[in-house]
Amino acid sequence: MGAGFSASMADEDGSEEKPRLGDIPENCMAMVLMYLDPPDVCKYARLNRAFRAASSADFIWESKLPSNYLYVMDRVFEDSTMGDKLGKREIYARLCRRKMFDNGTREFWVDKNTGSSFLSISSKALRITGIDDRRYWNFISTEESRFQTVAYLQQTWWFEVEGEFEFQFPAGKYSVFIRLQLGRSSKRLGRRVCNFDHVHGWDIKPVKFQLTTSDGQHDVSQCFLENPGNWVNYHVGSFVVENPNSLMKIKFSVTQIDCTHTKGGVCVDSVLVRPGSVGKDSRSSS
Repeated sequence: MGAGFSASMADEDGSEEKPRLGDIPENCMAMVLMYLDPPDVCKYARLNRAFRAASSADFIWESKLPSNYLYVMDRVFEDSTMGDKLGKREIYARLCRRKMFDNGTREFWVDKNTGSSFLSISSKALRITGIDDRRYWNFISTEESRFQTVAYLQQTWWFEVEGEFEFQFPAGKYSVFIRLQLGRSSKRLGRRVCNFDHVHGWDIKPVKFQLTTSDGQHDVSQCFLENPGNWVNYHVGSFVVENPNSLMKIKFSVTQIDCTHTKGGVCVDSVLVRPGSVGKDSRSSS
């Protein structure tokens, strides 16, 4: 067999020709690519035609897809037959593009580097006490939110934001964050400015964060709102998914209901569900 291979690699004049990348069997290339991360698979696909063809193999991308991708196609894309129409590589590419659903109040996407699932929920999909009373709350338009709208609180005695969602997640740990900002930002002469006229009361008592799940998990923490003029992702709680084939229902709340003082001047943008867990006091600006 080796002699036959050597003979096939010889030129007409008898000189031996060196093997090239394109001489590697396509199935062998595909087996190697299966063990690489998605960005590396795409990088090698640019080497030559053989690698490009090998990189499209369904079994490569099926191993990269999140375990809930069939559910996502039905729930988010509203097309349960998409898996029959498209190759696995194209399905992965579509999942990596942020997709809004539920009348634009929720957004789902897959991280293109890791295949991890993310979910974001607009302030319009949250239950906010007093949201219909313009004396206290208003929805304002802004380019600083992916949903183009945030809920702005001028003043209240009773600050209460609640929400819930039901979704099928791949197995693993997840954290829930709420994106808040003290102050109301806008643009003036092309520059970002922030109005702090209504910001008060958040340094007197901390805000309480709670999270519960349909399978009995519970997480509670509290902290003061801080860093005026900047969006901050406050950690609401974490949960663990053990059964990726069942729906998980999560309820959460963000409250400061001490009626001994008023509080105001806060924007509520959205809630983010992302893989991984963080400490209860961990916060990040964005």
